Amino acid sequence: MSLTAPPAPAPRITYGAVLGSPYVARLLGGTLTGRLPNSMAPVVMLLWATASGSSIAFGGLLSALYGLSSALAQPVKGRLMDRHGHSAVHLPAALLNSALLVALPLAGPYGGPGLGTAIVVGGGLTTPPLEAGLRALWPSVLPDPRLRHAALALDTGTQGLLYIVGPLLVAALASAYNPAVALAVTAALGLAGTVTVALAPPSRHWRPERTGVQDAALARGLAAPAVLLLFLSLTGIGFAIGAMNVWSIAMAEHHHQDMLSGTLPAAFSTGSFLGGLIYGSRTWPGATTRRLIIATAAFLTGWLPLLTLPSPYAATVAIAVPGVFLTVVVACTYVTTDALTPAGRTSEAYAWLILSIGAGQSIGTALAGRLAEQPLASAVLPAAGAAFALTILLAARRRLGPAGQRQRGRHNKP
Repeated sequence: MSLTAPPAPAPRITYGAVLGSPYVARLLGGTLTGRLPNSMAPVVMLLWATASGSSIAFGGLLSALYGLSSALAQPVKGRLMDRHGHSAVHLPAALLNSALLVALPLAGPYGGPGLGTAIVVGGGLTTPPLEAGLRALWPSVLPDPRLRHAALALDTGTQGLLYIVGPLLVAALASAYNPAVALAVTAALGLAGTVTVALAPPSRHWRPERTGVQDAALARGLAAPAVLLLFLSLTGIGFAIGAMNVWSIAMAEHHHQDMLSGTLPAAFSTGSFLGGLIYGSRTWPGATTRRLIIATAAFLTGWLPLLTLPSPYAATVAIAVPGVFLTVVVACTYVTTDALTPAGRTSEAYAWLILSIGAGQSIGTALAGRLAEQPLASAVLPAAGAAFALTILLAARRRLGPAGQRQRGRHNKP
């Protein structure tokens, strides 16, 4: 009797193989560069406002309006990409966004606060939807699901670097020159990164899958209960992040260590980056929905040490733990969204996902700001947001699982 040799194990996926695949390094690098204004613009707007004689409150309002208008416009731009392609949306948006950022310093001498506010809102509305666009491109750029899994984790994990590099670059430019120069550099980086992505062949040639389903049916698919519950859970994730940012400032004030306001978010972002590297370096067993719930539970657990009101050093170490699992949660959410969403609406679905996190972050920031003077309440809020997300996911797990996805006509990708 002859024995059949067992099949050889599939070769291990490395990040070198991912980045060496055609267009991956260009798309990832261009997207990160083009999204730097997301982390730079809110900071430089605050610095510009105060340097122009306005109050910190007005500068904070401008920063909040830029982020909020950018988030609210995401689904509209996602739908436009699904109808007209990526380059047709990215290029006009980048040109308008960069022009408005460069024009902002003119608002002081010529239009005052009203014109400045209008320019900021216009700049937010015209931010290129690079994040949603990149996620929609991965299936066409990387047909191998294992490579796509690693690319998605790398993509998600490196986003944390934006919020480390961006504010530091703004501070250096504003200190060496002035906020107007920092705004110009912010605009130039956003335009350069977006052009790099938009002119790449995968972006120029991308079109959504055509299923023959009418727009009304596609819209119903995007509003399916499973999709809505998934996006609702993400508001809890965003809430935790927004509350964490305010908690970091409260920690800095309580301990009279100004650097903590930057060190703590940086530690969180570093954890997110490392988590992405670890998660994407191997293929994990089990369904994506199960991994999503486990990662969200770990994300919640990671916030609990904050309830002990730790010292600055202990808090810096502890805050990296939920950051590690944030990348896993977001990566699994994108895969689940793809499995639940009609093929002709993927870019728009990813844009709604981004909006859900951004909306939750805004709510978390606002509520944490009101409770910042109460140390325990401030420390509880990130865990509360994570607990909300986990509760929704547990309630929706059957709708999100393979059975629910088969009903939607899609499949659960690795």
